[in-house]
Order: sequence, then C-alpha cells, then structure tokens
Amino acid sequence: MPQADVIIIGSGIAALSAAFQLQFSKKVTILTKSNKYDSNSMLAQGGIAAAIDTNDSWQGHFEDTIEAGCHHNDSNAAELLVKQGAEEVLALIRSGFSFDQDPEGNLLLGQEGAHRFSRILHAGGDATGKAVIHFLLSQLNHNVEIIEDEMALDLIISDGTCKGVYTRNSTGDIQTHLAQHSVLAAGGCGGLYLHTSNSNTITGDGLAMAFRAGAILTDMEFTQFHPTMLLIDGECVGLISEAVRGEGAFLQNEDGDAFMEGVHAFGDLAPRDIVARTIFSQMKNGHRVFLNITSIQNFESRFPTISAMCKKHGVCLKEGLIPVSPGMHFLMGGIKTDLVGKTSIRHLFAIGEAACTGVHGANRLASNSLLEGLVFGSRLGIHILNSSDFAVTEHEELSGRFSTSEFILPSKQEIQWMMTNYAAIERSEAGLIHTKCWFEKFLHPISFWGINVNDFTNSEVEKINMMTAGWLIVISALRRTESRGGHFRTDYPHKDDRQWLKKKFLLSKDDIQSNLQNRSGVMEIEYT
Repeated sequence: MPQADVIIIGSGIAALSAAFQLQFSKKVTILTKSNKYDSNSMLAQGGIAAAIDTNDSWQGHFEDTIEAGCHHNDSNAAELLVKQGAEEVLALIRSGFSFDQDPEGNLLLGQEGAHRFSRILHAGGDATGKAVIHFLLSQLNHNVEIIEDEMALDLIISDGTCKGVYTRNSTGDIQTHLAQHSVLAAGGCGGLYLHTSNSNTITGDGLAMAFRAGAILTDMEFTQFHPTMLLIDGECVGLISEAVRGEGAFLQNEDGDAFMEGVHAFGDLAPRDIVARTIFSQMKNGHRVFLNITSIQNFESRFPTISAMCKKHGVCLKEGLIPVSPGMHFLMGGIKTDLVGKTSIRHLFAIGEAACTGVHGANRLASNSLLEGLVFGSRLGIHILNSSDFAVTEHEELSGRFSTSEFILPSKQEIQWMMTNYAAIERSEAGLIHTKCWFEKFLHPISFWGINVNDFTNSEVEKINMMTAGWLIVISALRRTESRGGHFRTDYPHKDDRQWLKKKFLLSKDDIQSNLQNRSGVMEIEYT
C-alpha cells in the first residue's frame, strides 16, 4: 500500500510550488489523471502579475485586485498575494528562470485588463505557464514521485481526518494511497461548459471529492468567462490571451464597430466579466465578434503560440481580424481554506484554483492565477514543513459508500449544455431552478455519501464530479440575488451593496443535508 508524507492531487503550478518546498525533507507523491504536463497552468498564455517595477507598488496591485474582484475579496489574502507574489517572482529569477527581456536586458512588463500599470511578466511571449511548469519540474529531486495516468476517485476520511485517497491506475486497478497530509490541487471546473479555455481533464474532481468528504466550499457562484476564445465554426478551439489587447488590439463586430468604447473607462481592457458580457450581448443580437490586431507590429513573433493556433485553424493573420467568443476560464470560488491551505477537514489542504482563500473576490484580476499558485503553493509547503501535527495512516474500508450497478447518468454533453444555457455568463432564477431540479434527478444520494470506487468507471466518476460541482454552482447562484463580478443575474442586474449580500455563502454536505427534504425523489433545499 503506497504511503507518502504528502500526497498532492494535480500537477499544475500550485502543486509544483508546494512540492518544491517540501522535497528536501518530505516524501511527496504527485498524482495526475493524465500526464504531468496536462494542466491549466501549462495552457496559461498570459503572464504573472507582480509589482516589481520601481514605479509600481504592492498597494497599486492590491487596489486593482480588489477593484476587479468587486470588493468581495478577502483583503488579508489579497494583500498577502501581491506582497509575497513579488518575492516569489524575484526568487524564480534568482533560481535561474528567464522572463522575457528587451535587447538591453530589462524585463518586459506588459499590461492587461483592469491593471492600471504595466506589471505583467511573460516567458516565451505567450507561453508563460508552459515555461514555468517545465522549469519547476526540472527543480524537483528524487523525493518527489510523479504518478501519471492515475485518477483520484475519492478521499479517505476517518473521524473527520483525511488519511489519503483512493485512485484507479493506468491498468484499471484500485489503489489506496495513504499520507500524513493530502493536498487537492486539481484545478477548477471549466469542463462543465461547452466552451472553455481549460484542459479537458478539468472537470471539478477536487471540488466534488472535497464536498463528498464533508469539506466546506464557498463562492461557487463566481465563474469567470475569458472574453476572447478563438471561435471556429461555432466551436471555441483555444485561448487568445488578454495580453493581445494589452498590446493594442481591440474588439469589433463585423460592421467595424469598436463596441467597447464608452462601456468602461478601461475600454477593451475592462475587467473580464464586463468584456465577456458585452461580447455576449453582441452575439445575442446576431453580430460576429473579432479581435482587431492590425496595430500590433510583429504579431507572429510576439505571440507565437496564438499565431500557430490561428494558422492551424485557417485564420489569415494578415487580414488582422481574429474571430472570438467568451469561454469558461476560471472559478473564483472553491474549497474554503485559510491562508496556508487548510480546509475544514484535518490534514486535507487545497491550493490553486481548487481552493478559495477569497483572494480573487467575485472576479479574478488578469495574470493573478499563476501568481496565486506560486504564493499559496509555497505557503502550504512551508506550513507542512513546520507542522508537528501528523495523521495516523490507517484507513477505512469502502463499506457504507454508495454503490449500484443500475445507476443512470447523463452524458457529459448534456451536463455541459445545461450549464452553458442556464448557469454561464447570464443567469436567471427560472433557468437556475430548472437546472437544479435536473441535477437532482441524478445526484441523490451520491452527493452526500462517498462512492464505492469499485463500482464506477473513471468516466462515470468524472460525470458524478461534474454534476456535483455544477449543482453547487447553481444553488450558490440561486442564493445570490444580485449581480457581482462573474455572477450576473438578469433578474437582479445590478450589484447590491447591502452587507448581507457581501457575505460568502458556505456549502457543505452537512449544512445542506440538514435543510434537505426528500419529495418524490427530488431534493428540495431550504435556505436559512
């Protein structure tokens, strides 16, 4: 039975940042359901935001983070992010990582949406995430074992303590991994939607496992849609980084109207929620939307990844117009943690997009995601190194978990269709209630009991996870009767500054189950 000091589920920047800190005195196992390069971090074209210029300040970065987050942020978390973030970036450089520089050797600092200062560092033009992941992997020693193609299925919980995780390996065998500390770094839930910038492995697995284990989740209603996904024949096929607009590109429709003018003081560099909704409105009115790149000199050398993607799909860059559409990009909410990654379950931690420290508020500021992974991954690693609290690595059997051989699940496409149509850029009470009831036809009672992992295939577990995460988003969106950041209610189109709406809505299976009535097989949740 495999044992480690620390198990990390996921292989993105947060996972690797934690492993980097732990490797010198802890045995670390990293589990990933695909290969170690398959993560949202690898796909991150944008850069890392950090106030390292002498004319910039952490206060300015902090204010931009709070403003973009619609003042829903945890201010302590946001201040920690921008202060320690600059330190982490400088530490990366001292370790030998190279950010893009001008011919004189000065760091190139770009500007992106909702930033009032040029503070975005890039590597490889538009391949920052890929460069950082490869660098961090190269820095890991023999104490870190990376197991690929092994899917985490359910957490092992006993007496309120996490003891490890059940997985299925590449040969189909169930594995029991025990550890003193378990870390969920499995990303968000972009795969719940038809159009997403996320890796196809990101299906809410960490969120759903945490919920089944009894952990508290929060802010699940806040979902960010990136405004500019490459749109080909009605399908989003890749991301067009916000850095393109930072270099001077602008949005227009097929009539040539630059429709962001007058919408926001920052124009095309307005916060992502505003740009995405404006594009969505154009498309609802029958317009096609393009990113006009004619003002950017040397576009192909500045954005090699984007250029190659456009050429692959037949987009002629010389014409200067790239067809775009919004796509699901980032979950601001997630598993509730403190500032070192502790969840409400002993010895279970969460970092990266799977976690919610409150740092992003209702809408993440551009290029704060890789920064978050570096900062909070590092903080978690240091916390565990200094911890004297150890779990006893005994585990329970699978008895008492939900098991059936006649369980009907919808297809992934059906789940994605429901979320895209009723719980995406715009929501309404009627659509959310419809989606909630649809999920509840399938979910009960899986959401409240652990699953018997022997009785479900990986694909079935993935769909259960998608439904669980989607259901949590929907019931959270029903609770928040206002529009704020990434959560827009057409029936409550304006932000409500009443204090009770600024609070975070906490979700756990114990809390929900205590308000649960089973009526004709449909879960009816009463909120207090």
